[in-house]
Amino acid sequence: MKARVESWGAWVRFGDDAPQAPVDLRGALVAIDREGARTLGLDGGPGWMISDTANGGARRPLEAHVAVTSRCAAGCTGCYQDATPHGTDVARTSIEQTLDTLAHEGVFTVAFGGGEPLVRDDLGELADEVRARKMTPVVTTSGLGMTEARARSLRSFAQVNVSYDGAGADYASVRGFDGASHAERAIEMLIAAGVRVGVNVVLTRDTFPRLAETLERARLLGAVEAQLLRYKPAGRAASLDYLVRRLSREQALGFGATLRRLVTSLREATPPLSLRIDCALVCFLSTDESLMSNAAHLERSGIFGCEAGGYLEAVRADGQRTPCSFAPTVDQAALRAFVAAPPEPCASCPLRKVCRCGCRIVAGFAEGRGADARPFALAPDPECPRVALHRGAS
Repeated sequence: MKARVESWGAWVRFGDDAPQAPVDLRGALVAIDREGARTLGLDGGPGWMISDTANGGARRPLEAHVAVTSRCAAGCTGCYQDATPHGTDVARTSIEQTLDTLAHEGVFTVAFGGGEPLVRDDLGELADEVRARKMTPVVTTSGLGMTEARARSLRSFAQVNVSYDGAGADYASVRGFDGASHAERAIEMLIAAGVRVGVNVVLTRDTFPRLAETLERARLLGAVEAQLLRYKPAGRAASLDYLVRRLSREQALGFGATLRRLVTSLREATPPLSLRIDCALVCFLSTDESLMSNAAHLERSGIFGCEAGGYLEAVRADGQRTPCSFAPTVDQAALRAFVAAPPEPCASCPLRKVCRCGCRIVAGFAEGRGADARPFALAPDPECPRVALHRGAS
């Protein structure tokens, strides 16, 4: 068990020593109140002598996204890092220093990315370095370059996520090259090596109608989890082409209903496939009445909106620390102030505490702040259905 004490209680990641519960808590990251923390032998010291809201809602990172290279030969048309075959690998010593810092800060999960992490021969060893510091390593890969030997070398990762946006033409329409077969083969090799596999699925207007088929294919391949990702206007995707690739207004309005149907069908399948959504998709739930009425349940289920600079941080290949993988360095105080007191319609939204006003990258692109390669704006997400309806009415 690993724990990090907070003013309100503690974050706890259970190991094989997890207590008996209606659900399997092994490997789970759980927020518990002060009373629950005390039953686990945790002590908040003087910080627990005052109100649990006295810290003003400050959040510290639970997860860090760490780029280990800027090299990648895939050339994806929407690459948010603008990675190329001529990029550079981050020095091993620099990565280890970063891991030391993250461990000291109480981070629980380190997610390696790039570029393409598989270009590094020491990727499996880096996972061992994360575990040696009592953190959990995960990694995302396109699967290009995967071999049976490489798959076996990745067994120290708690999970390897393979980018898989659909079979055949769907994959190519999202990434600009026909890599679906490479991704599927990588999934098969990882599973054969005993590695837990998830898939990352980027949603676009053209492929969204076949999302159910994509997820079913991933489930049959052996993936145990799928993470749905919003297409974001960053890196090579920060162009006018983004406007025809993003989800349509109708798709955004119906996203909540689509998500509920998928969760039900995949949970009842044998074997099941668990479904997660990234922070930028949470705002698309803002007009779904069944979800809006139970915002607290969403939060307890681990669904969070924009956590840039809060529960999430990123370390770029150049060593720069940013609020998220898509963002530049920003004024953290200004970001916290915006989230604490946003304008309408976010101010009165029942999902406000969960959603946190949508995606800052999308908001920045809409406001035309393109001088920075990764625009960022303290404004409501204009593609949020609630925001779009509000602006249309006004």
